[in-house]
Amino acid sequence: MQLDFFKKLTARLDRAIKVARPPASILPALADAAELEAQARKLFSALGCAALAASVRVRWNPRMRSTAGTAFASKSLVTLNPRLLAFGAEEIDRTLRHELAHLLAQHRAGRRRIAPHGREWERACRDLDIAGEKRCHDLPLPRRQMPARHAYRCPGCRLVVHRVRPMKRKSACLGCCRNFTGGRYDERFRFQRIEPG
Repeated sequence: MQLDFFKKLTARLDRAIKVARPPASILPALADAAELEAQARKLFSALGCAALAASVRVRWNPRMRSTAGTAFASKSLVTLNPRLLAFGAEEIDRTLRHELAHLLAQHRAGRRRIAPHGREWERACRDLDIAGEKRCHDLPLPRRQMPARHAYRCPGCRLVVHRVRPMKRKSACLGCCRNFTGGRYDERFRFQRIEPG
C-alpha cells in the first residue's frame, strides 16, 4: 500500500519537473552560467569589491516560475529563471545586474539590515549601470495566486494583515513602532492572529 503511494508521488514529481524544465532547444544555453558568473566577477572587481568578486556564484534554477531571479547575500549566490532565455541576452543581463545589486548593497552594508529595494540597492543599481531600475519585473511569466489563509491584527491601530504563510517569528506593526518607539520593536504592537474573513 505504501509503495503505491510513493510511486504516485514520484510520478507527480516527475511530471512537475518536466513542466518546470525549459524547452530542450534552450537547454544547451544553460551552460552559460559560468559565463554569467565571470561577468559578475568582472563587474564586482571593477567596483573594488574583490572579496565579493571571488565568492559570487550564478546558477540557473529550472524550478522558478514567476520570479525572474533571486539573490542570496549570505551565500553570494544569484539564481536566474531559465525562462529568461526566451527574452534575449539584454533581459538576462538586466536581471543579472538587478540581482547583483542586492549582493553589492548587502556587502557594503555589512551586518546592518537594509531594505531589499531601498537606498543602498538603488545606489548599487547606479554603480552597475542600471539606474532607475524597477523593483519588480513586468515579464509575462506565469503567476500562481495563493489564497491568504492567515490573518493578523495590530492591537494599536487595528491594521489587518493577510498572509499566505503564517508568521514564524515575532512581528509588530511597523507604523505603530515608528510612531511610538522610534521604529524599535515594541511588544505592545505585536500582531495577534485572528480568523481570516
